[in-house]
Amino acid sequence: MRAFEYARPATLQDAIALLQAGPDPAILAGGTDLLVQIKEHVRQPARVIDIKRIPGMDEFAFDAKEGLRLGALVTTRAVETSPLAQRHYASLARAATDFASIQVRHRATVVGNVCRASPSADTLPPLVADGAELVIHGPGGERRCRVEDFCLGPGRTALQAGEIVTQLRVPAPPPGTGKVYIKHGRRAQMELATVGVAVTLTLREGCCERVSIVLAAVAPTPLRARAAEALLQGKAPTPERFERAAEAAAAESRPIADVRASAEYRRDMVRVLTRRALEQALRRAQEEVR
Repeated sequence: MRAFEYARPATLQDAIALLQAGPDPAILAGGTDLLVQIKEHVRQPARVIDIKRIPGMDEFAFDAKEGLRLGALVTTRAVETSPLAQRHYASLARAATDFASIQVRHRATVVGNVCRASPSADTLPPLVADGAELVIHGPGGERRCRVEDFCLGPGRTALQAGEIVTQLRVPAPPPGTGKVYIKHGRRAQMELATVGVAVTLTLREGCCERVSIVLAAVAPTPLRARAAEALLQGKAPTPERFERAAEAAAAESRPIADVRASAEYRRDMVRVLTRRALEQALRRAQEEVR
C-alpha cells in the first residue's frame, strides 16, 4: 500500500479546498470500496479526505411535498430499516436490503454506491426510476445533476475536479404509485446483480400516468427502457401490454457475456423480470389507490 495523506476537514469548504490542493484525492465516507481498492492497488490516492466531521452530511429526512433527502453519510442499512423508506421508496429500500452483507450495509453509503458508478449497482436503478437528483458542491458553488445523467460509464461520473456529492434528493411519490426492484443472481446478497430491474408506476383513472423502467447490469450505465415505457404511458395496464413492454425492454438492453451469465441469458431475464416487476408495481399502485 502506498503512503497517503489523511485529512479530516470540519467544513465543506475545507473539503473542496483539499480536493483542489493536489493530484489523486479520494473521498472517504463509508470506505467499503475505497479501502479495498487501496489495499489491492486498484487506486493509489495521494490524499484521502474523510468527510465524517462535516455537519449535515448525515441528514435523513422526508417531507410529503419535497420528498426524501439523504446526506452523503447515510448508510444503506439506515435506508433498509427506515419505515419512511419502506413506505414511500420501496424499491430503494429493497435495493438497500439486497446490497452486500449486513456488515457492509452498516458502513456503505447510498451516495457512495451511486458515485461508484457500477453497471450492476443496486441503488442506481430505483433512484433513476424515481427521478432522483444529486446535490453537488465544488469550486463553482452548488449544482444539481439527475442520477440518470450522472453515470457516464463503468466507474466514470459527471463529477468535475474539486466537486463532492453532498446529498441525494428523491421526489415524493404521487398518489397511486407502486415501486419495485428485482435483483437476479445466484443469491440476492453478497453478489453483484446479474440483471436488475426497477419499475416505478403511477396509476390515474385506470391508466399508467407515469412509468419508469430501469435496467441494471445490461449496459455500461443504468438503462432507461424508454421504448418499453412508451408502450404503457397513458394506457391501461394489461397483461398483453406488459408482455410487449417486457419484450421491448429486452430488445433495448445491451448486455455482455461474463463469468456470471451470457448475453443471451441476461437479455431473456430482462424480459422475464420486467414483466414481473410491472405486475408487482401495478398491484402496489392499485393498493395505494384503494
